[in-house]
Amino acid sequence: MTDRPYRVCFVCTGNICRSPIAESVFRARLTEAGLAGVVEVDSAGTGGWHEGDGADPRAVAVLDAHGYENDHTARQFHASWFSRLDLVIALDEGHLRELRRLAPTAADAAKVRLLRS
Repeated sequence: MTDRPYRVCFVCTGNICRSPIAESVFRARLTEAGLAGVVEVDSAGTGGWHEGDGADPRAVAVLDAHGYENDHTARQFHASWFSRLDLVIALDEGHLRELRRLAPTAADAAKVRLLRS
C-alpha cells in the first residue's frame, strides 16, 4: 500500500465547462465517502485557450444551483503530468484520442479512460 493519494484528472477541451463540473462533483462525493485524503482530484483541458480563466458562467450557475464549489482556474493538460497521475478521465472520444496521443508510454496511455466507459 502506498502513502500517497490516488490521483485523478478529468479532461475536456478548454477546462471551463465539463471537466470543472466533473472535478467539483467528484470531489464532493469523495468528501461524502470519507476519501478526501485518499483520492485527489483535478481537471484540465486539452487546449490552452482559456488558461487562467474561471469556469464558464453557465458551469458556475449549474454548480451553484446544486451546492457545489466553483472556485476554478482553467489549465491545459501536459504530457509531463502522466507521471503523477493514476487515472486520467477523458470527457469525450476526441479527448481520449488526444490524451492517448500525448501519453509518453503505453503505461501512461493505459491510465486514460473515457467517462462512463
